[in-house]
Amino acid sequence: MADEADIYDGVRAQFPLSFGKQAKSQANLEQVHNATRRTTAAADGKLEPSPFPSLSPSSKSWLNSLKNPKPNHEHRSSSNIIGPSRPPTGLGLINEKEEDEDEDGAIIGPPRPVIDAKVDEDEDEDEDEDEDEDGEMIGPPPPPPSGSMGSDSEDDMEEEGQNKYRIPLSNEIVLKGHTKVVSALAVDHSGSRVLSGSYDYTVRMYDFQGMNARLQSFRQLEPSEGHQVRSLSWSPTADRFLCVTGSAQAKIYDRDGLTLGEFVRGDMYIRDLKNTKGHISGLTCGEWHPKTKETILTSSEDGSLRLWDVNDFKSQKQVIKPKLARPGRVPVTTCAWDREGKSIAGGVGDGSIQIWNLKPGWGSRPDIYVANAHSDDITGVKFSSDGRILLSRSFDGSLKVWDLRQMKEPLKVFDDLPNNYAQTNIAFSSDEQLFITGTSIEKDGTTGGMLCLFDRGKLELVSRVGISPTYSVVQCGWHPRLNQIFATVGDKHEGGTHILYDPTLSERGALVCVARAPRKKSVDDFQAEPVIHNPHALPLFRDQPSRKRQREKVLKDPLKSHKPEQPITGPGFGGKIGSTKGSLLTQYLLKQGGLIKETWMEEDPREAILKHADAAAKDPKFIAPAYADTQPETLFAEPDAEEEDK
Repeated sequence: MADEADIYDGVRAQFPLSFGKQAKSQANLEQVHNATRRTTAAADGKLEPSPFPSLSPSSKSWLNSLKNPKPNHEHRSSSNIIGPSRPPTGLGLINEKEEDEDEDGAIIGPPRPVIDAKVDEDEDEDEDEDEDEDGEMIGPPPPPPSGSMGSDSEDDMEEEGQNKYRIPLSNEIVLKGHTKVVSALAVDHSGSRVLSGSYDYTVRMYDFQGMNARLQSFRQLEPSEGHQVRSLSWSPTADRFLCVTGSAQAKIYDRDGLTLGEFVRGDMYIRDLKNTKGHISGLTCGEWHPKTKETILTSSEDGSLRLWDVNDFKSQKQVIKPKLARPGRVPVTTCAWDREGKSIAGGVGDGSIQIWNLKPGWGSRPDIYVANAHSDDITGVKFSSDGRILLSRSFDGSLKVWDLRQMKEPLKVFDDLPNNYAQTNIAFSSDEQLFITGTSIEKDGTTGGMLCLFDRGKLELVSRVGISPTYSVVQCGWHPRLNQIFATVGDKHEGGTHILYDPTLSERGALVCVARAPRKKSVDDFQAEPVIHNPHALPLFRDQPSRKRQREKVLKDPLKSHKPEQPITGPGFGGKIGSTKGSLLTQYLLKQGGLIKETWMEEDPREAILKHADAAAKDPKFIAPAYADTQPETLFAEPDAEEEDK
């Protein structure tokens, strides 16, 4: 074995170090997360770049652990200690003095005697007792005064608040690809796949495990041509998802984006909605049952909610007609299940919130009816996991918190939350201490799209996080396993999904794909497109032979291409003289000899004709002899004196 190793080393020495397979360079996580660091967002929503990144306390400790893997606890910074630091004791003092003496120069005289560490400890204890007796310092050093550290204390309070709620706000990535606002969002329960639907009629599928730092989607779907995507929802087992568009038919896809089925459309000429097999107008919202993987809930502009069985696409299981103050058709703008799937909430176009409890013999009559809950259309409703709180969001720019045990009046109303999109929703945090919603940009407003965080217990605004200065925030979500916040934004020209995370608080998700560098292009990646020759194909499918060479040959032939003659410049050829403006040689010679006089340019055309009048009268040849017996004498107009003066 030793001989083989020597032989290998001898052969390897003949090649450069760069020869052979190189080890993969590991990306520096600190640099990767610094590249995705968020800028500090002002309270008004304007994004202002900060010279230093906004770090949470946990992020600071994580970065310090990377920079200093073995921190020296003996030497502390003077900023954390008030007053002069204590001198080192024991051998530490000796080592420091020896280092100073080595730096200053050689020691003159005999070496100093070694001081026993125990003696130093006894002296330190005596000093501490003296300080205690004098009353100068008892216990830990006092904190700095609040007046001198005002701004720092406020920042610390904010950081403590964020750390209390475990809000991941330090880093951000954006999933792009849509050409219009992203109106639908769904993240599966494991947190590995993200679905985003947009007003550009497409659904994009992202996989955190397969994505690299380019953040590109692996599949794009168009569920219904010409219809906006309004809602997306995963099944409880995350093997299928529901897609709701502006058409009357919802679709079911598998995990890889293949179509499994499409629900039937109802008969639009039947007036009673309970007798139709499906929706007859555009859908507004849809959600999968949280426990049962065969049941789906949808709402529509036709004024009904319907329960479907995914195993039967031909008819629905149940039709729910909301209670109306006046007979007619009022659209149901949104719907939602509770956590256990035992209740259904619906927001109706007249501003009312209606809740149905699924029990034996239940029908369309709502168990809870709140009239005029909002003054405009409701865009989103959300149950809490304990079934006590209901949140509602509306076009009227408000978010209301309702107690399901007492629904007459809301517990709290949050105003000044502009909303311009019918898909704006509300979401709870992973521990449900907070709930979040997005805001839209206003025409004359100065604030951009923001994400507002509210405390559920205190019912107060915790923070406003600026997401985009020019785009509105529509859908939002807080994944419980990943501890990452998702927010969709966009306008008429572009849309995307912002993912907020913290390297120390979040898990997987964005952390996986950001640290994965894209694969470098290689020469082996080039692949020429194959040319398929099928000489026995039918005439309809046969490829026409290329006539490019034949057309080029025809263009070079002046006769076949009917190319006009170009003017001659320089010496003439072919019987033409270049300097005579293209005339023939004989014409040129006659003009030069005076035999051909071109005076017609200078003559009056009337006089040129009249000079032949006498000869025509004396000896007519063509027309005059035929009318000689009957034709009166020809009279010509004489020129007037006025015309001659002109």
